[in-house]
Amino acid sequence: MENETPIQENPIQENPTIQEHASCNCPSCAPQPQQPKKKCNTNICLLALNLVMLVGLVVLYVLHFTGKGTPSKFNPAASEPVIAEDGVLKIAYVDSDTLLAKYQYAIDLQEQLNKYKETQEKSYAEQMTKFQNDYQNFIKTGENLTLSQQQAKESELKQRAERLSTLQEELASKVIEKQMNSNIELLNRIFAFVREYNAANQQFDIILRKTFTDSPSLYMNPGMDITDEIVEGLNKEYKEVIAKKK
Repeated sequence: MENETPIQENPIQENPTIQEHASCNCPSCAPQPQQPKKKCNTNICLLALNLVMLVGLVVLYVLHFTGKGTPSKFNPAASEPVIAEDGVLKIAYVDSDTLLAKYQYAIDLQEQLNKYKETQEKSYAEQMTKFQNDYQNFIKTGENLTLSQQQAKESELKQRAERLSTLQEELASKVIEKQMNSNIELLNRIFAFVREYNAANQQFDIILRKTFTDSPSLYMNPGMDITDEIVEGLNKEYKEVIAKKK
């Protein structure tokens, strides 16, 4: 409509304070020069970063190869690892499969274990055969016995059957126990000899065990293999022990 007054937008009010200071010549109100932004020299920044990383690597190297740092919570009094003068560990390995196949004491132990196992199996088989024969004989001739005799024989056969049901497991447990004891004795001999050999000869920092089935390493340098030397020394020691017994 023509008589309506058009709506005017509220004009933006200027800040009087700003206007006052705009015409002021006092030093505090004078525009301050902007400080130029400092630019980082790329080469200097990279050099500083590399130095920090280098220091970190050196610290990690020292902690890792000298054993210095947080002590073990399992054995705080454990001695620090032996490090060669040149800072490189001397490592060798022994092939356990070859050692067990060539070490005469291990061969003799296995033969003794096999004989013991055969003896236990033979004992069980003989008792089982005798029980079966007695049972079959009772079936055939039991009617010729008195009632009290039949009851007594049945009770006896029942007890023997129950005994045989547990005997096989007992004999198997005996074989397993003997094998475990033999393995402990064998390992003790090997460990003792390796310690003496290492102290008197090469003085390696680490001697690893390599096996075909559960070796922790996928590859070992053949130059680190000392199996033949260990087997030769073990057999020589075993011959001396046998000679003393004779």
